[in-house]
Amino acid sequence: MQKRSRLILALLLPIQYLILLLLRNFPEFVERYYSQGIYPFLSALLRYVFGWIPFSVGDVFYLLLGVLILRWLYQNYKRLWKEPTRFFIDIAAALSVIYFTFNMIWGLNYLRPPLYQTLGLDSTYTTEELIQTTERLIQKSNELHRALGYADSTKIDLPYSQNEIFKKSKEGYSNLEKEFPSLHYAPSSIKKSGWSLGLTYMGYSGYYNPLTGEAQVNRLIKSYKFPVVSCHEQAHQIGYAAENEANFIATLATLYNKDPYIQYTGYIFALRYCINELARRDETAYETILPTVNFGILESYREMREFWASYENPFEDFSKIFWDQFLKANNQSKGIQSYSYMVALVVNYFEDRPI
Repeated sequence: MQKRSRLILALLLPIQYLILLLLRNFPEFVERYYSQGIYPFLSALLRYVFGWIPFSVGDVFYLLLGVLILRWLYQNYKRLWKEPTRFFIDIAAALSVIYFTFNMIWGLNYLRPPLYQTLGLDSTYTTEELIQTTERLIQKSNELHRALGYADSTKIDLPYSQNEIFKKSKEGYSNLEKEFPSLHYAPSSIKKSGWSLGLTYMGYSGYYNPLTGEAQVNRLIKSYKFPVVSCHEQAHQIGYAAENEANFIATLATLYNKDPYIQYTGYIFALRYCINELARRDETAYETILPTVNFGILESYREMREFWASYENPFEDFSKIFWDQFLKANNQSKGIQSYSYMVALVVNYFEDRPI
């Protein structure tokens, strides 16, 4: 009976994949019955269960899972030659269970309608529109930099602990949901990852653990990025799986925060994306506009570049390739480059709104 059950589970793996391919054609169905139906209750339940625990349960879970996988491989690797069919059936059965669990508790969010449609925005923009938005962001970022009492040439470090930033990020979502009720965030379950050094070597600022509903933030990243990364992972928690959408929601959550320091991090975060996109589209315009940015803001960007450069290693390239393929397999055709499409949301959102 056990062998038959494993075979059935193994056969269900490709069937699940075909069902997901079919569901890609029905994003409104996914939105209504999963992303705005079942998922909010599942995610809130996980955050209630694990959010109060002071350490990252997800980190511990992944450690135990890794140990169990290595233990199973050690105990069964000889079957690869003696019973190859059963060996691969067992692996396929395990993957089938994991694949089903992942999609039921979070993965189906990859199939929901794109955020620009939900917000009624265009998905394209002209270079001229990009330049105008970038100039407006520069003006606001420079003004806020000075309003905080810093000289133009001084890099700003946030005067808050990381735990204080976690509390403030929740406040930003409380303000944001007044305009966008679908972005309601409660309860909170955001923590510093115990594997921050490993995340850094892999090139990641944080991650969302769908099995425990916890948002994990790399505790080693520099202060100006910490609030945005926190809000980014919280966006994943409330069901926005696409990276460009999570970046945009994080931008809004920081800008809607009443704390001017948190607002500042959101403005210069969005500005960096727009400047980088402008460099790709119009190098002359980029070289003209860059000197108008306060030197202290550019110093924050430089600090982050040097931080990541100091941890560069061959494994980071491997992990980025894996993540790129994961995103492409989950309805993000541009893979890891989908992060840059956040610019389209920023440009179109602020086209007829004050910055």
